[in-house]
Amino acid sequence: MERGCTLWFTGMSGAGKSTIANVIAPKLRALGKRVEILDGDEVRTNLSKGLGFSKEDRDTNIRRIGYVAQLLTRNGAVVITAAISPYREIRDEVRGRIGDFVEIYAKCPLDTLVARDVKGLYKKALAGEIKEFTGVSDPYEEPLRPEVVVETNRETVEESVNKILTRLQELGFLAQDGSDTIAPHGGHLVNRLVTGNQRDLLLAKAQSLPRVHLDERAQSDVEMIGVGAFSPLRGFLTEADYRSVVEKMRLMTGLPWSIPVTLQIARAQADSLKEGTEIALVDGRNTILAVLNLAEKYAPNREEEARKVYGTSETAHPGVAAVLGGGEVYLGGEIHVLNRPDTVAFPAYHRDPAQTRAVFRERGWRTVVGFQTRNPIHRAHEYITKCALEIVDGLMLHPLIGKTKSDDTPADVRMRCYEILMENYYPQDRVLLSVYPAAMRYGGPREAIFHAIARKNYGCTHFIVGRDHAGVGNYYGTYDAQKIFDEFAPGELGIQPLKFENAFFSRVTGQMGTAKTAPGGPESQVNLSGTKVREMLGKGELPPPEFSRPEVAEVLITAMKP
Repeated sequence: MERGCTLWFTGMSGAGKSTIANVIAPKLRALGKRVEILDGDEVRTNLSKGLGFSKEDRDTNIRRIGYVAQLLTRNGAVVITAAISPYREIRDEVRGRIGDFVEIYAKCPLDTLVARDVKGLYKKALAGEIKEFTGVSDPYEEPLRPEVVVETNRETVEESVNKILTRLQELGFLAQDGSDTIAPHGGHLVNRLVTGNQRDLLLAKAQSLPRVHLDERAQSDVEMIGVGAFSPLRGFLTEADYRSVVEKMRLMTGLPWSIPVTLQIARAQADSLKEGTEIALVDGRNTILAVLNLAEKYAPNREEEARKVYGTSETAHPGVAAVLGGGEVYLGGEIHVLNRPDTVAFPAYHRDPAQTRAVFRERGWRTVVGFQTRNPIHRAHEYITKCALEIVDGLMLHPLIGKTKSDDTPADVRMRCYEILMENYYPQDRVLLSVYPAAMRYGGPREAIFHAIARKNYGCTHFIVGRDHAGVGNYYGTYDAQKIFDEFAPGELGIQPLKFENAFFSRVTGQMGTAKTAPGGPESQVNLSGTKVREMLGKGELPPPEFSRPEVAEVLITAMKP
């Protein structure tokens, strides 16, 4: 018998629960599901007649709905309930009884509900004419960890339905689309690029909108959101999602997300902007890149963000410096991307997530491992990528080319090193060299999660995590970037981390290895520090061939010449 589940819609009167339920039901039936709808009003008429609206009567009504839903669910049906169910405790009780339970919170602000209310019930309740009215004279307790949040004042019904369907795929209640190796994070690859006539109209409108200038990192964030690399984000985080990410490494939906993607501006400029309006986002040349639907302005505790996300509030940390040196006010809301940033580099290797996924399908790769570095690639990197390639169909070398520290090796130099290795030392039919145009945040463990999720969106099923992924200075402990993956339940991230020990050339075995595979102490390991390598390259000296391919070292020596 097919596995059933209960889709438990909750939210205040008029939030759109029944509307979405009635749209999603035929879609589920078209997918071969047996669907039953338990509408709140119909249940009160046929199952709970005579009950009032006291807390006790409301709880009794929900228990009755839950009992019927439980029976239908265990018999393989997809049960859709659309009752207000205002109290958290009774919803959790029903969740525990049913088991296969998907809580869907139809979120909508009171002023919108009042404006929508054709029967005038909210106005009567606000005037005191209706007693025990949820959200006015009786409390509504928002879910703490719903599986899905649909914001019906911002989303179309179709967008809300698609959000629910993709979440059901993620949870295993619906089969995944077999065309891709792995579902994007959140189940749907976001696309915020506006094209054609719609772009022309919005670009014309944007000419007269208030403007916010973006720095290099914000520009790359706009591109990453626009192409779906940061799926499921559709824009810059609003306050509730921001706080949830900082505190819990999760979006409000419960989906894992470790780094807040925010837009910071000065308070003086923020004071001139009004929530609910549109803002043009422009680059240094005043080119309009995107239009922001300004949902919220908020002033967070940036030092707390720095400590929790980066593990320190010291401004010597480049990620902290960016947060504390940016504006005091954050702008949150969805974006519509009109122009790509003028920072697009390496066009031959610049592929969006939809394009890398297409390449993987064309090559027949069902499993793909992603590898990221902001440093020149050396023999240890080559070794671990080839070890990973032994267990998957394909490898995507995915160097970060967005904003990095001024003393990091420039992206064009690093790319030439990759090209040399691709030409001479990798099987080209098993490896794809592509660029990752994100900015570096140097977030250590949290950025390791962030990078893994992004590579999942590009279509990777596996991701290599080294001993000091995205680290900088001495802010993170050895292998902290690997340990953080254990804070998530197996399969929750949807991409498999491959955790590698520090690799080196072993004089004992005469080949590359790690402490797991090569005997002998440090004296038997060719394992140079970054400082030592830079010192040798600066003098024009080639590092040992056991550490770096000579052709790669020659590129680095040339780049370091005055």
